[in-house]
Amino acid sequence: MAAEFFRFLAHGVHVNAALAEPVGAALSSWHMLAAMKGLAAVLLALLATLPAWSADAPSGTLRIGSKRFTESYILAQVLAQTVAPHLATPPQVKQGLGNTAIVYEALRSGQIDLYPEYAGTIALEILKSNAPMPLDAMNHALAPLGLGAGIPFGFNDGYALAMRAADAQRLGIRTLSDLARHPELRLALSNEFLGRADGWPGLARAYGFQQRPTGLDHGLAYDAIAARQIDVMDIYTTDARIERLQLAVLQDDRHYFPRYDALVLYRLDVPQRFAQAWAALQKLAGSIDEKEMIAMNARAELEGAAFDVIARDHLAGRGAGANARRDGLGSKLFGPDLGRLTLQHLGLVAVSVGIAALIAIPLALAVFSRPRARALVLGATGLLQTVPSLALLAILIWLVGAIGVTPAVIALTLYALLPIMRNTVTGLAEVSPGLRDAASALGMTSAQRLRYVELPLAWPTILAGIRIATTIAIGTATIAAFVGAGGYGERIVTGLAINDSELLLAGALPAAALALVSEAVFETIARAARWRSR
Repeated sequence: MAAEFFRFLAHGVHVNAALAEPVGAALSSWHMLAAMKGLAAVLLALLATLPAWSADAPSGTLRIGSKRFTESYILAQVLAQTVAPHLATPPQVKQGLGNTAIVYEALRSGQIDLYPEYAGTIALEILKSNAPMPLDAMNHALAPLGLGAGIPFGFNDGYALAMRAADAQRLGIRTLSDLARHPELRLALSNEFLGRADGWPGLARAYGFQQRPTGLDHGLAYDAIAARQIDVMDIYTTDARIERLQLAVLQDDRHYFPRYDALVLYRLDVPQRFAQAWAALQKLAGSIDEKEMIAMNARAELEGAAFDVIARDHLAGRGAGANARRDGLGSKLFGPDLGRLTLQHLGLVAVSVGIAALIAIPLALAVFSRPRARALVLGATGLLQTVPSLALLAILIWLVGAIGVTPAVIALTLYALLPIMRNTVTGLAEVSPGLRDAASALGMTSAQRLRYVELPLAWPTILAGIRIATTIAIGTATIAAFVGAGGYGERIVTGLAINDSELLLAGALPAAALALVSEAVFETIARAARWRSR
């Protein structure tokens, strides 16, 4: 797919400029569609291959989601392996979709069928209740949304705050009320906890906290507290590293936090559509206690065991199983998923940059001679660059009602518009006024001058804009994993969740290598353009 896109670029480096011909013709006649058919044909070919690299499930497949932390990854695999023998097609597991808002939106919009959730989160965060709710009341409130909650796994994974045990003992801090009397301590909390209705805002009011916490990824916070860079962090009570790092869990003496009993949040049509699988899931009720969940989390985070292996051992009654051999960087870098992730990453980049070029180049040509319109369009595309990528994805999921490739491609396309559009305007502005006058003196029309003079001269600058947009897209495409669109970001997201720096590198290094390959390809195209223009 990417090769087709680059071949199109190479085709446009003649002096007559295949790209100049379509755009010039588009502006001068009714042949606009024919003029842009070269790029459009490539994009249609790419879009036709979306199912091959987007990993979308075929119709009738049970789709299981998970949040972006260790326990949710494991529970999703437990669910998938439980239902697999009772389904005609294997279930699809969409791992690490993001925080509660993103995964819940995926469930509500029908992109997934069920995922592991927590009773406290459903009551306070999703249903916006002012107090915890029993399961019957929760299901009564969820029913109008087409959702239900059930199959409690048997353990509570609550929120808590923790600090180094030695410091807690030295300062005499045992409870959250004690912590409130030490405003000098540095708090770093996960971003989701900072924004949740049942998180920091309510907790600060309940205890009168004066501290101003900073936002920090949950997995990274453990490293920070071990390195004494922070003093207090939020934890899940089944986290594996609490004991390993000798952290003291502070008592919630005012009983602010509700219970967070793990259960399944599902679409109400699931029991009918997958009757046998749903019956099998009922056997998971009460099958995992806190001790077992901590042990499974520890296998993933401390021993490097794969999530599917941990789930399989648990379901087989093997408990902790044999000690896992932690794979090195080489094994993770060249793992069996490398080809799939590369294909997905290339597809995301090629489609988004291709669409951006199809939009940005004609738009830049249309506004070039109109200063006010040009400033407005460039300002608008520049403003898009300031929108945080995760915020943009969340907005797009809400707008299009879907997760996966669609919101990811739209986001990457929006980010790619500015460099292509700005370079097109810059390239046209660099054409000498004398050359324009000479072309007019030869009797050329405005369209002919654009076609045979301006665009061929501006092409190297336009190509540089596409080159920049491609490099940006390769890096930014890693965010696609947060919405289940795949790519190298899958490794990065999982590495963050389990605090595995080697897995992070296994995702970052291929992206960097792909950017270098892209630079080499564009440099070859630019040299070919210079050689052919002699």
